Amino acid sequence: MATSKLTKAQREELPSTVERSDEHAQATWAKTHDSAVESYGEGERAHRTAFSALKHGYEKVGDHWEPKAQKGPSDAQAQGGADTARPTAGGVDARASKTHLYEMAQRLDVPGRSTMTKDQLVDALGRANDRATTAARRGS
Repeated sequence: MATSKLTKAQREELPSTVERSDEHAQATWAKTHDSAVESYGEGERAHRTAFSALKHGYEKVGDHWEPKAQKGPSDAQAQGGADTARPTAGGVDARASKTHLYEMAQRLDVPGRSTMTKDQLVDALGRANDRATTAARRGS
């Protein structure tokens, strides 16, 4: 995946899941991260801010990020802001339709998906994404 529009320093800061995503996702994360570092300093808050911006236009699918059909917050935490104590869906677009979530579960071969509720699909997709990311980092 080409990252020619990013500086070397920006490419080095990209999380592995963003490295495996398209150039726009990479640029979104890098630009937001750089701005957040200026505001908050290097660290966890800058990374959380960059992921929050990415989640408004992208959803995590397996080991990378793909554009969402409709932009906007992906879960209650993203909608509520930094001081909200609600759990995050970890990149799964929890506000998507059950049909969309089911289709993502098919792509990721989530077992038992046909009998799951929407909330169960969100949880199962999160676990499937984590497994895919772990496997990609190991090179499997």
